[in-house]
Amino acid sequence: MTDYRPYCTLGDVAAALAAHGVLAAVDGDRSLPIRGAACDSRSVEPGNLFVCKGAAFRPEFLVSALDTGAVAYLCDEAHAAELAAVAPGVPRLVARDLRPAMAYASAVAWGHPDRRLSVVGITGTKGKTTATYLLRSMIDALGGEPCGYMGTHDVFDGLAHTSSVNTTPEAPDLWRHLANAVEAGLRYVVMEVSSQALKYDRTLGLHLSVGCFLNIGRDHISPVEHPTFEDYLESKLKLFSQSGVCVVNAETDHRGRVLAAAEQSGCPVVTYGLLPPADVWASDLRPCGTSMEFVAHTPGWSAPLAIPLAGAYNVSNALAGIACLRALGVPSAKAEAACAAGLPAAKVPGRMEVHQTADGLVTVVVDYAHNDMSYLEFFSAADAVWPKVHRTALFGVSGGKALNRYVELPSIASQHADLLILTSDDPGPVDPAELVHEISANVAPGVPFEEEPDREKAVDRAFALACERAAAGERSLVCLLGKGAEDSVLQAGVSVPIEPDTAHAARLVREYDEKREH
Repeated sequence: MTDYRPYCTLGDVAAALAAHGVLAAVDGDRSLPIRGAACDSRSVEPGNLFVCKGAAFRPEFLVSALDTGAVAYLCDEAHAAELAAVAPGVPRLVARDLRPAMAYASAVAWGHPDRRLSVVGITGTKGKTTATYLLRSMIDALGGEPCGYMGTHDVFDGLAHTSSVNTTPEAPDLWRHLANAVEAGLRYVVMEVSSQALKYDRTLGLHLSVGCFLNIGRDHISPVEHPTFEDYLESKLKLFSQSGVCVVNAETDHRGRVLAAAEQSGCPVVTYGLLPPADVWASDLRPCGTSMEFVAHTPGWSAPLAIPLAGAYNVSNALAGIACLRALGVPSAKAEAACAAGLPAAKVPGRMEVHQTADGLVTVVVDYAHNDMSYLEFFSAADAVWPKVHRTALFGVSGGKALNRYVELPSIASQHADLLILTSDDPGPVDPAELVHEISANVAPGVPFEEEPDREKAVDRAFALACERAAAGERSLVCLLGKGAEDSVLQAGVSVPIEPDTAHAARLVREYDEKREH
């Protein structure tokens, strides 16, 4: 632990907002001490600046934050009069544009902890979680303090290990986690950076030691995400403007555009890919059950390596991590040793996670694949590992978002599975039964399918059908796609708890084996 206690004043935060042109007014004693920021009244700590944000924000949230220990607040001009009435005399900052103001204010309030850390930010349409977990495992293998992490499933900042709300936290939480990492004595933090985070300024003002661009596909295009592909790509390319070194997949779609943006940042660029002439590349790829073996090549070393994940695309994710180690300046010998030790030990929850019955007749594989790119790569890996086996694919789509998935996912699955079971992913504002029925229209003619909006019942059904085939001596592969290790589905604005596919699959296999033993 280090003695890191970020401290500033209301005037310091106001000056930062004014410098960026987003300060409309400041009321109260500018010498007021501020320590940290929060945008959720339930997570306020004494001394915090409370940010009044969100379409669902209510004045009582500010009252609760003040009762908990917030000493000042930040709001936009539209809510200034209303909030002054419920919190008269409370010091405050009024912003012209609340989102960038929240980011800049949070950085100052938490003491710019990024200046004391090596932060790696990874973005991409697919593979962010896998790449970050693989890199995290390699950094842990360097020895010394563990690697901090912020991503889709969880956050580890040295002081706490918690579940995630967003892939990339809102700015006050992001900067709090970085401050915790400094206080805990961590040196490295690896984080997933979503296109939404870049578009809506959650990472604004954050200096990344390394910014890594994995890939880009036509996903997340909808009225509530990115209205066009151009908006989606432009959002992701913002990553380079805040990076000290840019790491780029030399085989990504729109490669020229991505590399040009990286080079325009004026920072060094490191490329990786499955083939040369990338700076970091691989040869001799060889499937080994549900693992992959390959030889990694870098300008400083070459060595045989292995990852506990199937598919060439996961080798690419490993290469991204190796390229990030190089970009961080880790010496060659140390990097090679960390890769050799860290990669085989990496555990990525809900990614190509395999559960097989003792008799080998039923295999369940859980994967977070949820868009066209990840489906194509998942099924390609499944074809190589489990050829000529009856295959059931269970999946759903998110309601009202990424509308291309409504057509693409059932179409791709129809080409690679013998039976489809359509169920809930995150139905959101759409009735689950209606959503499942809507995507069923895009199942290829002649491919059998069933509709079961309740995901847990759907998993039970898929496994029961596989057991029926097992009783006749037939092998089956059940593919549970889209949710991985997630423990809830979002339905009508409410997170409905479910048994995660990972735990559900493990339990069903265990129960099957126990029955066979008796």
